[in-house]
Amino acid sequence: MTGGEDGAADEPRQAQPSPENDNPFDIWLKRGLHQLFDDVANEPIPEELLRLIEEDRDDRSA
Repeated sequence: MTGGEDGAADEPRQAQPSPENDNPFDIWLKRGLHQLFDDVANEPIPEELLRLIEEDRDDRSA
């Protein structure tokens, strides 16, 4: 068993919280963000922007 610099046992690492165990603030924040931004995120990407992305992709591969 390894210890710290003073020979005491190292503290065990705490497990990362799983999604099922989110604290109330995290749940509130996620719900609020979804309410604010889901409509925007689900909008179609404008054709002009898609065209610009394709042109840039073609320029980089040439």
